[in-house]
Order: sequence, then C-alpha cells, then structure tokens
Amino acid sequence: MQDNYAHCLTVLRDTDRDRYLACLLAPAEKRGALAALYAFHAEIARVRDVVREALPGEIRLQWWRELLEGEADGEAMANPLAAGLMACVKEHRLPVAVLTDMIEARIFDVYNDPMENRAALEGYAGETACALIQLASLILDPQEAPKSAEAAGHAGVAQTVAGILLMLPIHRRRGQVYLPTDLLAATGLTPEALLDGSDRIAAARAIEAFAGLGREHLAKARAAGGISASNRSAFSPVAIVPHVLDAAGKAGAAALDRTLQPAQWRRQWWMWRSMRRGAF
Repeated sequence: MQDNYAHCLTVLRDTDRDRYLACLLAPAEKRGALAALYAFHAEIARVRDVVREALPGEIRLQWWRELLEGEADGEAMANPLAAGLMACVKEHRLPVAVLTDMIEARIFDVYNDPMENRAALEGYAGETACALIQLASLILDPQEAPKSAEAAGHAGVAQTVAGILLMLPIHRRRGQVYLPTDLLAATGLTPEALLDGSDRIAAARAIEAFAGLGREHLAKARAAGGISASNRSAFSPVAIVPHVLDAAGKAGAAALDRTLQPAQWRRQWWMWRSMRRGAF
C-alpha cells in the first residue's frame, strides 16, 4: 500500500502541483491517502487533455467508475494509482457514491455543451471541487469534517470559478463555455461571442460578474467556519482563489487570451500562510 501511495504522490507532483503541496502541508501519516485521492481527481479532471473525442473520454471515466463499483477486472489493481485509490477508500471509509458522482460530473468536460446556468455550475462544482475538499477533510479529521461541510461547499464553488477563469484561453480554443449562459446573457454576451472574442466590452463585464460570483461564495465559505486545525490542508489550495479573482477583474477581456496563473512560488506562499493563519 505504501508503495502505491508513494507512486500517487509522485504522479500528483506532475499533474496538480498545488494539491501536491497541500499533501506536504498535511501530517505525514495522511499524505499517502491524500495523494491517492488527489491523483485520482487530477486523472479524471484531465481527461479532455488526453483525448480528442468524447467517446474515448467517457470510456476512460467509465473505467474508474467500474473500479470503484468493483466491476473492473483484477488487472486494474496492477495500476498503482488505482490500487492507491482503493486503499484510500478502504482505509478511510470514503463514500464511493461521492466519488462516482465526481466521475459523472466530469462527463461534461468531454463535450462542448455550454454551462446552462448558475445552478448547473454550482451543481458541477458541488460534485467536483466541493466534494474533493470534503473527502480530504474526512481523511484528515473524520470526526470534525461534518462541521466544515458548508465551508467546503462554498469554497469549492469559489475554487471552480477561479479554475475556469484560469482555463479561459484553453476552453476557448476547445470551443468550451463554462461561464453560465444566464450570466452571459445578463452582461450582454452570447456563448458564441465569448468564444470568438468579438465583443471585448461585454466580455469584460461577463468576466467581472463571474469573478463576483466567486467572491460571493468565498465570503460565504469564510463566514461558515467549522474548519478544524487538523483539516486546514484540505482548504489550503483555496488560498489562491482570491488572488485569481482579483487578477481576472483587473485583466478584463485580456483573460480570454492569456493565463492568469500566479507564479508557483506565490501560490506556495499563499497556501503556507493560510495554514499558519487558519484562513484563506
């Protein structure tokens, strides 16, 4: 099991550097299980990066569902990432249904359907980023984790908003629209105009409104509280969110064309500081 956990940590270093650091900020005895959970999340989150068509993407996601539901063949456990995930689930009694819902939500990523509305976005975030924070909290501090469920819910939405803002140039190249269509309409923009970048003024309004949605959920996450000292590292990546939201507001329509990703050393500093202060 420890060898599989070590492999997951190595994989995570390359696929999700921020959550890799979150593992290093966690207690040593929890790092392996956290790495397995985070490496699994990174694997299903990057399906669109490694496939060009929707069907192969769905097949990759279905493989993980079958693994979790016990339907995969024995050879699946020869995959150290898969073995690490299953060991993590067993060791910490993680709810399989939450993980399979996370997989189901990621099917949206392999298609180019626009995000229908704000409720759809919040539902997508709820089954991905929010669920991931809460699962990590169950690993770190299972007794206190329920108290931070509300904070995880809002923090995950804020984190999803920030992630979408960071991915805007990539999503545009792929023809994907994650900004809710009702928000776009309220700012005078269509999904097509967002993709072609033809209306820069309306795009700037849409980006600011979307960042405002992220700020709204971030404020609610901070107000919710309930985060124990033991599960702070589950929330530590959220410390990057306010900086991305601010950068998006300043960049306006330029966020369509260039990444807003802060330097790695800045992200590490913000996460470390959030652990020290107990706030994000």
